[in-house]
Amino acid sequence: MSGQGETPLNMEHRDAVTRGLVDLLKPAVDEIDDRVKSVRQSQVELRQQIDSLCDDLKKIAESDPVPMELEPYVKKLNSSRRRVMLVNSILQNVQDRLNKLHNNISKETARRKTMLDPSSPTHQK
Repeated sequence: MSGQGETPLNMEHRDAVTRGLVDLLKPAVDEIDDRVKSVRQSQVELRQQIDSLCDDLKKIAESDPVPMELEPYVKKLNSSRRRVMLVNSILQNVQDRLNKLHNNISKETARRKTMLDPSSPTHQK
């Protein structure tokens, strides 16, 4: 027991609330994590497609005279590519934060289970 006069009933109530919150948050964190991974994969594929299209436009512009100037489109594609890379970087940061949150939830869950397990060494005094 803590030195603050907390009764076993209060500790059990607090632990039950904590378990409930962890049980509530964990699936949401897992789902967000999966969706961020999916979006990041889509971003990688989009960037590859932009790179390929940009290369094709450059080859077309270099090989034959074309009736229209392609350079503005190549510049737009390069700009889009930079934005995709920026979004990918942001998504990576979100993924890192989600991984940390997921790890913290797992650690807290394990800690709570250990505290509540009557056969654990901390309860046998």
